Amino acid sequence: MRSPLVALAAAALAAPLVLAGPAHAEPAPYTVTPLKFTVQAGGRSCTVDADLYRPAGVDADRPAPAVLATNGFGGSKSDGSTDAIGRAVAARGYVGLVYSGLGFGKSGCLITLDDPVIDGKAASGLLDFLGGTRAADDGTRADYVVQDGEGDPRVGMIGGSYGGAIQLATAAVDPRLDALVPLITWNDLAYALAPNNTGARTGVTSDTPGVFKWQWTNGFYLIGEGQPLLNPSLDPSRFNRLDCLHFAAQACETIRLLNSGRYPADKADAMLAYARSVSPVSYLDRVKAPTLIVQGQADSLFNLNEATATYKTLKAQGTPAKMIWQSWGHSGGQVPGELDLSEGNLESSYVGQRVLAWFDRYLQRKTETDTGPEFAYYRSWQSGYGTADRLPALSQQLYLSGDGKLVDNRSKVVRGSRQYTNWLVPTSHSESSIAPLIGLPDPKPYDTKGTYLGWRSAPLTAPLDVVGAPKATLKVVSPKAERVQNSGDASDKLVLFAKVYDVAPDGTRTLVNRLVSPVRVPDVTRPFTVELPGIVHRYEKGHRLEFVIAASDTAYFGNRGLKPVTVVSAPEDTGVLELPVVPAG
Repeated sequence: MRSPLVALAAAALAAPLVLAGPAHAEPAPYTVTPLKFTVQAGGRSCTVDADLYRPAGVDADRPAPAVLATNGFGGSKSDGSTDAIGRAVAARGYVGLVYSGLGFGKSGCLITLDDPVIDGKAASGLLDFLGGTRAADDGTRADYVVQDGEGDPRVGMIGGSYGGAIQLATAAVDPRLDALVPLITWNDLAYALAPNNTGARTGVTSDTPGVFKWQWTNGFYLIGEGQPLLNPSLDPSRFNRLDCLHFAAQACETIRLLNSGRYPADKADAMLAYARSVSPVSYLDRVKAPTLIVQGQADSLFNLNEATATYKTLKAQGTPAKMIWQSWGHSGGQVPGELDLSEGNLESSYVGQRVLAWFDRYLQRKTETDTGPEFAYYRSWQSGYGTADRLPALSQQLYLSGDGKLVDNRSKVVRGSRQYTNWLVPTSHSESSIAPLIGLPDPKPYDTKGTYLGWRSAPLTAPLDVVGAPKATLKVVSPKAERVQNSGDASDKLVLFAKVYDVAPDGTRTLVNRLVSPVRVPDVTRPFTVELPGIVHRYEKGHRLEFVIAASDTAYFGNRGLKPVTVVSAPEDTGVLELPVVPAG
């Protein structure tokens, strides 16, 4: 039996996607057949546990397109969210094939974090089944799937989180996929588990190892290593060496290195290389299937910046792609009227309608289907989704003044310098912690006096709508960091955390979706640019913006040693905060 901690952590890590039939409607009948497949992946023979959902009336003379899906991390084909995908697509006339990912449920082999050459290859074997070129282990064949060519089934994929990344990994190794709908997943796992929001050479990818996100990462590790106990199996492919029971060796070693807090250059390079090898950032150039990206605003695991990086890459190379920023993600955020298909609102929710249209266009080949705008985003202050034909650009600048004000004109900047000092324990709290998982209260975001700097704007004279990722250009002075930053160990470099609060007239501070931007500064002698997590937020009239840089955060590893930081401001040379602002309404 799962411990409460493991069970709750698994629920948080698995995608909360539930595709059920429409409310108050009679679903089309279908049959469900359990199947096993033996596939070769990563030098091992792996058993894949799957369920085949076949709509009534679908046969060789009346074939239907197919939809393939798998679970979020810690889940299986049988959990509520994954099983519901099969039921949902079958009720709408698609052949559904839902399976437990490698290392989960009753599927064999190790967890390799959606590695294209292992997990992607395993999924490709299931496409062979749908294409009629192989049978399941019991001899079952699927000769009733629409074919676009010999052995080429017309098939899409849908799923969230771990079940989102596998779609891109599969598309990278198998061009037979016709449509993808990845929800709340990653672009660069190195960024997701150890983010560095400065020095990006592309998208969210930085050459300097980031700041270890210990809470989320160790949650993954706990759930992964517990799989043989949570899902007992005699399959020897489910076990690795004793010091790393259920993960592939490189995955385990990456997590161990992150936990060590020491990142010498040779080990850090290997760590980043492995994390990126199992990330879309390294193989998106091979993804050609039309992709509808859905990401959650309330998500401190895989934030909106990751989806943006994937979207921009796909668009730049000519892959058909559109993007939606819904409300909910790994950190919660479910709101009335949003996609919540456990209530049967596929047809009635905006995102659900977009998913149906995507499959209509690319699987049913209904060329007249409108798949919606290029970009859409949930907004809490106005009914309906905001839409646009492109991502909003950075359009408003605010300047960091020496007196702690955030001003709208460089000429208003007051000369001055301000300093903070980190402690050897975390003194700021932003993201939701593990406390709720063990029944303890989670404090609201806070910063301890003397360990952070803040700059506040004047009260707004009109509402300000921010849609996208703010960006800050900073220069700091830290002699202690400067002396050790070239030691050859990235962990000696300065760490800081940037964030933007909404300050109400009564002084109440709100950190939008509790998101923070960890930074490991490559060189404190040079200016650097920080990309903050993307948000969709209205700062109301009379409210203030407060830009904060803090010395630490409870969800992350911080500085090694004490490293005081000074920020100097002058009209001709000061920090700048840029905002992607859209017109009100």
